[in-house]
Amino acid sequence: MLVKLMNLLRACWRPSSNRHARTGSDVTGRQDGLLWYNDAGQHVNGEFSMAVVQANNLLEDQCQIESGPLSFLDFGPYGTFVGVYDGHGGPETACYINDHLFQNLKRFASEQNAMSADVLKKAYEATEDGFFSIVTKQWPVKPQIAAVGSCCLVGVICGGMLYVANVGDSRVVLGKHVKATGEVLAVQLSAEHNVSIASVRKELQSMHPEDRHIVVLKHNVWRVKGLIQVCRSIGDAYLKKQEFNREPLYAKFRLREPFHKPILSSEPSISVQPLQPHDQFLIFASDGLWEQLTNQEAVDIVRSSPRSGCARRLIRAALQEAAKKREMRYSDLKKIDRGVRRHFHDDITVIVVFLDSGLVSQASTHRGPTLSLRGGGGSAGLRSNTLAPT
Repeated sequence: MLVKLMNLLRACWRPSSNRHARTGSDVTGRQDGLLWYNDAGQHVNGEFSMAVVQANNLLEDQCQIESGPLSFLDFGPYGTFVGVYDGHGGPETACYINDHLFQNLKRFASEQNAMSADVLKKAYEATEDGFFSIVTKQWPVKPQIAAVGSCCLVGVICGGMLYVANVGDSRVVLGKHVKATGEVLAVQLSAEHNVSIASVRKELQSMHPEDRHIVVLKHNVWRVKGLIQVCRSIGDAYLKKQEFNREPLYAKFRLREPFHKPILSSEPSISVQPLQPHDQFLIFASDGLWEQLTNQEAVDIVRSSPRSGCARRLIRAALQEAAKKREMRYSDLKKIDRGVRRHFHDDITVIVVFLDSGLVSQASTHRGPTLSLRGGGGSAGLRSNTLAPT
């Protein structure tokens, strides 16, 4: 049992020099202190830029971009998959999602020979079930894994459509060009599940009318049962199954009274919409970015700068804002090591996906470059495999 968990962690924390595997064009990222970045790359529907900065002692963010076949079929759905996984309580859940969610999606897309909201929903369910099986096996030797979870944001571009699924508080924002004014407006596409939002608190309270303390204001922050800010996630078994909310779990995670139905949910909010010629780019990011920048500020940075390196520029802007809030210089913030850095900002993951309207419109016939890239900062490194265009 312990071997499986150790293998999972090694997959996340293997030094980056051992995790580069590539064929064709060079898509391996670069490391600059706690920052990992890949300034520019090509996906089926355009270009992308990707960056991750570490703040926690162990990087809890994971992310990936997969472009090419979205099933195991020779002539199945084809497009681009983007995933941002913001872990909490440890890296294990985010790492598990990074290893299994896309494969689960391909399996269900193969069964249906199509991409759909149902495929996404089933992929989330299978990933949650798979991680729970690890929690069950590890419980006797590592019970604290029951208190590890992750937000999970996914975007799929396929057949001229954009599918977005989310649990937690990561966010995807669309940069939409307005022809009449020349502006590029920010349009948030993902629903968030953080109880700091009044409507989210109200929804959770309506689902648990018998529990007057389902959300608690603690140290001026709203939290579910006084423990966690998000009400949907992958993992967090201790708030979904009573069997994992008991000794030997740490006392700070154990509830005083038993619960008879899950407190947190893993069901994603899903939206499906056609991509339009004026849809210019998508910014996928963990909440570490959105704590520092507004949607429009992020869109303005991408719009006004070269495509190459735009994800890294977004992270720089977020860190500059974090330094400003603490009345310190950005250069001094960069000198602070991981762990201590978490007092100033969270891990931040950013993937900017540019939309070439010509390639998007050719979605049913265009077979662009096949890409598989995982990004990570600090000791996380990346795994990538790029094949020549087919």
